[in-house]
Amino acid sequence: MASRFTRLTTAAPKLARGYAAAAPAKPPVTLYGLDGRYATALYTAAARQNALEAVEKDLTQLQNSISKDKAVRAFLENPTVTGQAKADGVSALLAKAGKVNPLTKNLFEVLNQNSRLDQTAKVLSAYAELMSAHRNELSLTVTSAKELDKSTLNKIADSLQKSKLAEGKKLLVSNKVKADILGGILVEIGDKSIDLTVSSKIAKLNKLVTDAV
Repeated sequence: MASRFTRLTTAAPKLARGYAAAAPAKPPVTLYGLDGRYATALYTAAARQNALEAVEKDLTQLQNSISKDKAVRAFLENPTVTGQAKADGVSALLAKAGKVNPLTKNLFEVLNQNSRLDQTAKVLSAYAELMSAHRNELSLTVTSAKELDKSTLNKIADSLQKSKLAEGKKLLVSNKVKADILGGILVEIGDKSIDLTVSSKIAKLNKLVTDAV
């Protein structure tokens, strides 16, 4: 079946249609945009081959490599590099990652043949989003002026886990440090946010003063 995937080298929708005869594997959420279409097609193919986790492991490793290496990112996003040169570069990138799943290899071949390697980072992130939804997980990002200790993060997560905001899903907690919020926290859970930052309160106060003048 991997060979059929290899031959689908024109557009993301065909990536999925090439598996029309196989058992259905409906993605847990609907993603839009070009990156969403490629990620969804890959998810569908991997689900039908029972390779969701294997592909995820490959893409996580590759995403880490790409995010840490500016030269690799620039290479993938450079439209002046020829297709063959990019194919050679991608082969080297995959070889560095070790033995990857055939679907992972074919994803990069399709992206290159469709001149979409500049979308690589977005496609990998979209696949990670699909896998998180597959595991019934929901992202929880707590932004603070200074790094929060684990105990504080756990208390915030435990409180939200019991609320309707968690939607009954397992919360994946992360802490983002942003000094310009001055104090307080900004909580982002899924597509919702709760702004309890000092900077937000100051902005509201300034607006009240300005409106009163």
